[in-house]
Formats: sequence, structure tokens, C-alpha cells
Amino acid sequence: MRTSSTIRTRGTVKRTTRAAAALAAGALAFSLTACGGDDDNGGGDEGDKGGGKQQPGASVTLPKLDGESLEVAAVWTGTEQENFKKVLAEFEKRTGAKVTFVPAQDPIINFLGSKIAGGAPPDVAMLPQPGAIKQAVDKGWAKPLGAEATKELGQNYSQGWQDIGKVDGKQYGVYYKAANKSLIWYNAQVFENAGAAEPKTWDELLNTAQMVYDSGVTPFSVGGADGWTLTDWFENVYLSQAGPEKYDQLAKHEIKWTDPSVKEALTTLAEIWGKKDFVAGGASGALQTEFPASVTQTFTGGEQPKAGMVYEGDFVQVNIGETKAKVGTDAKVFPFPAVGDTAPVVSGGDAAVVFKDSKAAQALATWLASPEAAGIQAKLGGFLSPNKSFDTSVYPNAVQKKIAESLIAAGDDFRFDMSDQAPQAFGGTPGKGEWKTLQDFLKNPKDVAGAQAKLEADAAAAYGG
Repeated sequence: MRTSSTIRTRGTVKRTTRAAAALAAGALAFSLTACGGDDDNGGGDEGDKGGGKQQPGASVTLPKLDGESLEVAAVWTGTEQENFKKVLAEFEKRTGAKVTFVPAQDPIINFLGSKIAGGAPPDVAMLPQPGAIKQAVDKGWAKPLGAEATKELGQNYSQGWQDIGKVDGKQYGVYYKAANKSLIWYNAQVFENAGAAEPKTWDELLNTAQMVYDSGVTPFSVGGADGWTLTDWFENVYLSQAGPEKYDQLAKHEIKWTDPSVKEALTTLAEIWGKKDFVAGGASGALQTEFPASVTQTFTGGEQPKAGMVYEGDFVQVNIGETKAKVGTDAKVFPFPAVGDTAPVVSGGDAAVVFKDSKAAQALATWLASPEAAGIQAKLGGFLSPNKSFDTSVYPNAVQKKIAESLIAAGDDFRFDMSDQAPQAFGGTPGKGEWKTLQDFLKNPKDVAGAQAKLEADAAAAYGG
């Protein structure tokens, strides 16, 4: 998963009170604790259908598309890409169409711009930020979803997930893939050796980190080479500490990045980032560590991995799968601890957007909004769907199943990734804006004021004032 792009689209999401956020976080904490030690590879008992509501024999209606060809662009790589191709293969089987996956680069809007300028846009693109959808609409690139896709979306998604795919009241995006970005994964053997327990508050997290360090293992692995991971760290701290109202205001740039609440969040982050013995490789090492390696180095190395914990979303499981560690036994997870009154609940996602308004492209959008499509990739792991209509027992382990059910149970009560709501130049471009400033801050966490000033200058330029 990544983060990025443009302004107010996520303001349409139904906003929650602190009580609702606390309830959602509490449900997640209970779910993860309940299944944290489960090493079952299955998703539960045969009869346990979790939150799924799909009826036996239910099937999305797709047209015959023999002879039609489609291109789908996305930034996904590796296992994530291969698993998505299995979903596309089933679409081919059902319709007779031929679908080609087109690897895209971040930022995807720039990639799409070059393709469109060359007269060769993809039929559908997976956009990893609501702001990118708005940009695509504003540029006249994106096409509204047709009646069948909109109907399928309405049957299978909560209103909040529908709304973040809208621009000016029209439906453009199908949020096919979601992420729970408020999780910390840990090496169970490291915690056992350190005598550490899962923390519930920030202070407890710092104490746990010290215990891990004292046992001879560096506490945290940070994928600082990818700036989006650092924005995710900030957003969880800020949401919990400053609260949802301030979070919404900062996301829309209604308050400045020089606000005292931002100073407090950066100062809090520095309690981990600024302690070189707490970050694998120190700041310089973290800034050379890409996200996949930040995960795998936490779950390899036997008794002496490079780190005991790594922060990121549910999709970490894909990378854990590249090691010998088993989710639920060797690799466990706890909710991002409460920094303020409540634990944060931050989500992200990838939306299918139509760029060529054809029968085939609209059919693919319809397929990606269906429970059948979600179920195919859910079985393969490393995937979380906001689709509420498929059988959650297909998730490959109890941890993923509970994370998914918690997301569905939250309904509209979630906060979307803040940097995804920003203009791409600020919140979603490698080497620029928030990504670059937080990388610089990781390198020098004492310069809180300097980081705030740079963040505000870049935000003001990107938001247009």
C-alpha cells in the first residue's frame, strides 16, 4: 500500500466522535488479542461465516466480452501483483475478455498522464488515494461508473466506502482493496525472550521497546526509504493525540502544520525516531531500508533478528509470507497503542477507476466491486477488503479474518489516511513534500520547528494558499 494525493474528497466520509473511534479501536484490540496466538491456517470453522452475507449461489452478472482486450494499471509488485492477476484471470474466464496488467510507477497520476499524453491510457487504473481520483476527474481523464458497477457497489459497501470514491456527487471509484494501518507486528520469540507483553499505550510501547533493547535486540524496524511509511507513523500518533476533529482539519489544511498539535506529535515521534538504539541501523540505516525489507528483517535471523517490531498495516502479511515465520505464532500483531485518549483507527485503500468508458471496462469495475472478486484475493493472504458481502472465513488465518471483520464492523466509523487526502505534490510524491520532510526529520528528530516550517511551506504551495 502507498499513500498520496489531492484535497477534500475524503471529507465526504462520515466523521466519527471520539466515542465511536474508541469503540472501533476497542473492538479491534479485542479481536487481535483473541486470535493473537492462533496458528490455524484456515479462517475458522466451516460454519463460521463471520460478517459475510453472501448467499449460496449468488453471482455477479457479467457480459460476454469475447475478443475484447483490456489494460489495468497499478503500482502493485511481487506477490501483491501476482495475486491480483488471479482475480483478473477469473474475470477473463467468466467474460472471454483478455486482460493485461500494466505495471505503473509512483506517483501513478504522473504515470497515467504520460500514458494519456501518448494516446494510450489504460482501460482501468487502481488509484491508491482519493485525491488521485479527484485529480483524474478534474483533468477529464476518469469516467463515472456505470449503472451495473454502481449497483454492485451499493449492495456490497458501506456508505463511507462509497463516498470516498465520489467526486462532486458522482461515483468514480470502487475501493477494491483496503488497509488497516493501525497495527504493529512483532517477533513473538523476541517478546518472549524479553519478557515483554503487548502494549496498549504509548508509554507502555516505550517501556516494551526498552525491554526488547535490554534483551539484545533493536526494538523497531523502520522502512524510511519509503516516505509513505513515515506519514503513516505520524498519522497514527496525530489522530490519537490531537483527536479526530484536528485530524480532519489538518487533512484539509484548515489548520497549519505549524499548529502546536503538530509540534506535539512530532515531539512524540522523536521519542522513538530520535533514539538511535531503538531503530534498526539508526536513522541512516532506516533511510536505506525499503518497506519490504523492514518487514522481512524483523522475522529472519533466528534469535537475533535485526528488530523486534515493525509498524505497518495488515498487508505486512504478504512480506511475512516471504520468510519462514508463521502469522499467529511466530509473527503476532497488536493495535497501534493509544497516544492520547483513544487508540487510532487509520485506513487506506486502492480504488478501481475507469479511464476508457467501454462495456468491458465497466464490466471489470463491476467485477471488482463483487464479493466473488474479493473472495479470490482474500484467500491468498495479504489482502483486506471493505466489501461486506463475502464470506470472511476464506481469509487464510484467524488474524487476517479478525482484522477484516473489525473493519467491516466499523461501518462508516473510520479515518482515511491523511496524506492520501493531500494534493499529490505534498502527500504522495517520493522525494518531495511530506514524504521528504519526514525523512529529513527521521534523520534529525531534534529539529521539530524546522520540520513544521517545511511541512507548512510545502502544504501551502500544494493546497494553493
